[in-house]
Amino acid sequence: MAEPRLRFMLLLAALSTATGTESVIRTFTPFYFTMEPADTLAIRGSSVVLNCSVFAEPSAKIEWRKDGTFLNLVSDERRQMLPEGSLLIRSVVHSKHHKPDEGFYQCVATIDSLGTIVSRTAKMSVAGLPRFSGQPQAVSVHQGDTTLLGCEVNGDLVPFVRWEHNRQLVVLEGRFLKLPSGTLEIGNVSDSDAGSYRCSVETAGLSKTSEETEFTVLPEIGAERKMKFLQQPVPMSKVAGTTVILPCVVSGYPTPNIHWTQNSVPILERFEKYTLVGSGSLQITDITEDDAGVYECVAESGNETVHAQAELSVQVPPHFLKRPVNIYAHESMDIVFECEVTGAPMPTVKWIKNGDMVIPSDYFKIVNERNLQVLGLVKSDEGLYQCVAENDVGNERASAQLIILEHDVPIPTFPPPSLTSATADHLAATTAGLLPSAPRDVMALLVSTRFIKLTWRPPVEPNAEILTYSVYYSRDGTNRERVENTSRPGDLEVTIGELMPDVKYVFRVVAHNKHGAGESSAPFKVATQPEVQVPGPAQNLVAQANSPTSITVTWQEPLSANGPIANYKLYYMETGAGSEQDVDVGSLSYTMNGLKKFTEYSFRVVAYNKHGPGVSTEEVVATTYSGVPSAPPQNVTLEVRNSKSIVVHWQPPPPGTHNGVITGYNIRYKKGGRRGETDTTGGNQLSQIIDGLERNTEYSFRVSAITVNGTGPSSDWVSAETFESDLDESRVPDKPSSLHVRPLINNIVVSWTPPENQNIVVRGYAIGYGIGSPHAETIRVDYKQRYYTIENLEPNSHYVITLKAYNKIGEGIPLYESTATRPLTVPDPSPMLPPVGVQATVLTHDTIRVTWADSSLPKNQKITDARFYTVRWKTNYPANTKYKTADTTTLSYIVSGLKPNTLYEFSVKVTKGRRSSTWSMTAHGTTFETVPTSPPKDLTVVSKEGKPRTIIVNWQPPSEANGKITGYIIYYSTDITAEIHDWVIEPVVGDRLTHQIQDLTLDTTYYFKIQARNSKGMGPLSEFVQFRTPKALGSSGKLGKNPSLMDAGSDTRHSVSGHNSPHGSPTSSLDSNTMLIIIISAGVFTIIIVVIIAFICTRRTNYQQKKKRAACKSANGSHKYKGNSKDVKPPDLWIHHERLELKPIDKSPEPNPVMTDTPIPRNSQDITPVENSMDKDHQRRNSYLGRELEDGISTLNGRRGLRPKMMMPFDAQPPQPVISAHPIHSLDNPHHHHLCDGPSSPTRSYLRHQISSRPLGSSVDRANSTESVRNTPNSDMSPAPSAQVHPVDNIEADVPAVSYLPGSQEEESNRNVPTAHVRPSHPLKSFAVIAIPPASTNYEATSSSTPLLSQTGTNPQVHSVKTASIGTLGRSRSPMAVTVPSAPDVAESTKMLEDSDSNYGPDELTEEMTHLTGLMKDLNVITTA
Repeated sequence: MAEPRLRFMLLLAALSTATGTESVIRTFTPFYFTMEPADTLAIRGSSVVLNCSVFAEPSAKIEWRKDGTFLNLVSDERRQMLPEGSLLIRSVVHSKHHKPDEGFYQCVATIDSLGTIVSRTAKMSVAGLPRFSGQPQAVSVHQGDTTLLGCEVNGDLVPFVRWEHNRQLVVLEGRFLKLPSGTLEIGNVSDSDAGSYRCSVETAGLSKTSEETEFTVLPEIGAERKMKFLQQPVPMSKVAGTTVILPCVVSGYPTPNIHWTQNSVPILERFEKYTLVGSGSLQITDITEDDAGVYECVAESGNETVHAQAELSVQVPPHFLKRPVNIYAHESMDIVFECEVTGAPMPTVKWIKNGDMVIPSDYFKIVNERNLQVLGLVKSDEGLYQCVAENDVGNERASAQLIILEHDVPIPTFPPPSLTSATADHLAATTAGLLPSAPRDVMALLVSTRFIKLTWRPPVEPNAEILTYSVYYSRDGTNRERVENTSRPGDLEVTIGELMPDVKYVFRVVAHNKHGAGESSAPFKVATQPEVQVPGPAQNLVAQANSPTSITVTWQEPLSANGPIANYKLYYMETGAGSEQDVDVGSLSYTMNGLKKFTEYSFRVVAYNKHGPGVSTEEVVATTYSGVPSAPPQNVTLEVRNSKSIVVHWQPPPPGTHNGVITGYNIRYKKGGRRGETDTTGGNQLSQIIDGLERNTEYSFRVSAITVNGTGPSSDWVSAETFESDLDESRVPDKPSSLHVRPLINNIVVSWTPPENQNIVVRGYAIGYGIGSPHAETIRVDYKQRYYTIENLEPNSHYVITLKAYNKIGEGIPLYESTATRPLTVPDPSPMLPPVGVQATVLTHDTIRVTWADSSLPKNQKITDARFYTVRWKTNYPANTKYKTADTTTLSYIVSGLKPNTLYEFSVKVTKGRRSSTWSMTAHGTTFETVPTSPPKDLTVVSKEGKPRTIIVNWQPPSEANGKITGYIIYYSTDITAEIHDWVIEPVVGDRLTHQIQDLTLDTTYYFKIQARNSKGMGPLSEFVQFRTPKALGSSGKLGKNPSLMDAGSDTRHSVSGHNSPHGSPTSSLDSNTMLIIIISAGVFTIIIVVIIAFICTRRTNYQQKKKRAACKSANGSHKYKGNSKDVKPPDLWIHHERLELKPIDKSPEPNPVMTDTPIPRNSQDITPVENSMDKDHQRRNSYLGRELEDGISTLNGRRGLRPKMMMPFDAQPPQPVISAHPIHSLDNPHHHHLCDGPSSPTRSYLRHQISSRPLGSSVDRANSTESVRNTPNSDMSPAPSAQVHPVDNIEADVPAVSYLPGSQEEESNRNVPTAHVRPSHPLKSFAVIAIPPASTNYEATSSSTPLLSQTGTNPQVHSVKTASIGTLGRSRSPMAVTVPSAPDVAESTKMLEDSDSNYGPDELTEEMTHLTGLMKDLNVITTA
């Protein structure tokens, strides 16, 4: 009930904030039930309270209704309304002929100025009289088997069934179980179970005992007996939240093993939910909708198996998903109260207004089967509305209030969803000002049968912009108006739909401006067109009964058929049923058969033609003929008055079975087996005194109902014995002669003997009991009762019990006894052996499979019983981590949701019934690594003391590293809005947590990000950190020996392409042109020298050289070159890249292939100059990180010409190959200084260009040596979150990545030829690496590439291969296609050089020189420009 109160407080808060309307807007009144009556099962003679309480301001008037009629509690002695509103019924009256207290009750609360609300309907039932439909039968059972003793009674009396063994109460626990039908199940029968059994039904003041039956126990002979079901599960329907027992009793030898399945899934026995009771029945506590389904009982004994199944249906009382809300509205509006409910079965929805049922009409409509729509509000519609949801197991209701405001009072909130779109415009607040005059010339443009289209002219005096028009309309002669608004300002027409044919309507139009609604136009009347296409109503409809179960209906054709009649639809319903049925008829008459006897039905007919249904006829009613009653009178009881008379009581047959007017009752009675006598009463009489009977004699009675058609079936025989003598009832009985108690754990069995004075009438006994006091609870039993079991007591508690006999005068003297219930003891079951051989197999980074063996199972490890296994696991970091557990019925379990790269320990235990094992020995497993899922933490940037252009970056490892961190990448930029691939990167190898960056621009704001990597790939980027470098430089000495040269060298590549440095430091035009001229001059000079050297080398071929080559080949026989150099073309000078073609080539199978994606030069010594004439400044431009591996310091100026984006390796192959250009090793490198002078020598080597079949990548790893680029082989890398895969024709220039050198056989299997992006920027860039091959050598464009020849020496040293990346920072162009040749084999290249002596002539060389001269002219033009 807190929810309505909260809604009310929120509403008050909202209303208090409104301005200028507090004094005129009425607020919603809090009015709701805090307590409602609930369904109750009463005992005759006891008291019952039906709860009801209301929260209301002001106080509400409370009344009670029973079966729809208000109770008059003023003059009622037994019924009384308590102060808070609850109804007290004293001494419930109940007999077969008189049940004044049984029925349906409702609490009704009313506030005169507000309205009425009605509580939920509560059903009060009174326990019926005991009656057995079956008696126990004699049974013989073998020892150790299971048997049933039947005792079938009324369903509502099953809880009162008790069983006796040799006249002693049977305690229902262990081997004894009472099934839902009252049947007694005895399992594992023993000799002590033999004897006589009987059942009894005991309610307050009533008792009935069955016949005794003998139960014989036979000795077990050991012979096999086939299994058979003594009791199979039966279909059940139960209410959610209750407890249900599905019976399953099987006999046989050996004793069957029983287990259950739900929807073919085995059910594991749980103490909380599922429990096997008796010999195999299934008990389910607190059932939910999920428990519904088909349950199967499976019994196994040896190789034999039997099955039985039944369906359990779960019913759920109605529950509100959406309650109706309070609504403010104006007259003429349309509103909708929304109400959504759920339940099983699906509830039906009805609406109540101020306590009365809402009947659907033209203005009150039920939409979507549950929402209430009120059209054209009038003042009388104001009040309280309740949504009532009902199904077979309950009913609920929710209320809302409707307040209708005056038109000049704006609605204080925004349009709620319960207002229709047609009237939501009325909610706009108004301001003071002149209102518009009335619209003019309202007329109908189009009149149809179901709609009318109206138009009008604007008002003469709008007084402001007209915002909308409202069209009010109603049926002529009614005061309930509806409204329709125009959809856009300026609209001067509207279509009114959903009208009735041939009906006159009244329309008026009102204009609205910002100040509010103006004057209304004059009423305009117009009638819709009559419906002429469909048939009119059928004529002369007549219904006539033919028999007690049939009625014939006849009619004639409509006067206006409007075409041929296709068929008729006859609608009929039982009066008061509420749901109509129909049947298609092709003629003018129809006979309804199978109707109820003596029941009134209503009929109507609708004719159909090709246009659809016509007009319905008016309803006619007819009643079927009466017949004999189809059911006997109910609740026949006997009351012994004295030794010679018995009073017979009964109630009429159930409603619907009278089949006519009951004219009388026939009472037949007999003594023993003699022929009986008959007595007849009137139709309104429900009791009869039978006199003249014999003393101390048993008589049997039965009653039947009579109509004019005859006598119906008789009730069952009921018996009573007259008194031996007439007893005294002028005083209370004496106290009982004895009282005995026998305590159990939760029960106490009370037995007694009657008073010694047998001459005083005893009507029953009152038993009182309680802890320490006997007055806490009182139970009344019949006078024939001699024992009673007090149930649901507390274990190990002291109870005081009192017993009194009573009659009509009152209660007699009590007899007292005290006892203590037994303590609750649970035997400790012996433990099971724990599972063995527990193993943990790692599957992925977050899953581990745990397997084990069960030593208590057979060798085949097949599970045939209801045992289950519990797996628990935890990690030791952090130390206080709790265990997690999971249950399974198999010998393995996959644990998921684990943390990557984490060591877990696992153990298993087994549970069978109440027995469990200890935990097994532990198994351990460490999950695989995966990419980091969180960025590094605590990124900070500080300036280095004494060096304002140097900063120190510090950070902490990521929280979720998911593996060993192998490196970090620092991104920084002066533009926070730049794409991440335009930022400068700074790789950090290893797990260091600090790094220095030098040569930053002073007084400049930088933004920094960082990401971590492990062996599986890159993690996410951190949030950016902002840092501004100091303004003062300090002293010139802090910049180095030649600061100007340093700056010039660092910005050279940007200047050539017309860009500033990435930090925003501009380079003057003069410096840029000077550097450009120096670089071009150096490049041209280098080209000429290289061409001359290449020409001379190609001429030096003689026999001595061949011998040296052969010796060299012999010394390096282990290095094989792959590829065919038969028609290999020499590479061009990498000028005019756009005309070159890029083609894929095969991977090299070399044992030491170059495992680099985009190698990063680490220092100036790693870059081999093509000619000594190149200046140091040019060498500096190709340096990337300097000696960062030693001191963690790098220089930004040395990277300004590099690409700001590092490419990561991806699993997907790019659409087109990408090339890497690798410069040859240094000429003075001892790795290549050998005695042999052949094509493999650096002086005669071609430039090897290798094309990678590996995806694009970006990674920075540790190196294998101090001089080579440090790297870590990585064969399984995931893409970094910031990396993207682009088609080749859209790839931007990227920062070179660190090379990877193979270090193991496993890595060799994953070798890939290195790759790098190549993109045109300026023709001068093509001279970064150049080699001049003989012009006459032919190359094949599709030849596979071969890496540089590895030389074998006494102390071989592996050097990294550098990648010449061509591109400019901040500049993007389309990449060019390049045809990359392969180097020829040694032997073939020797022959090729020999052939070049004769093929490469002076004319061709002259032509090449001419071509170079033309290129020089192009370069001069560029320089001049």
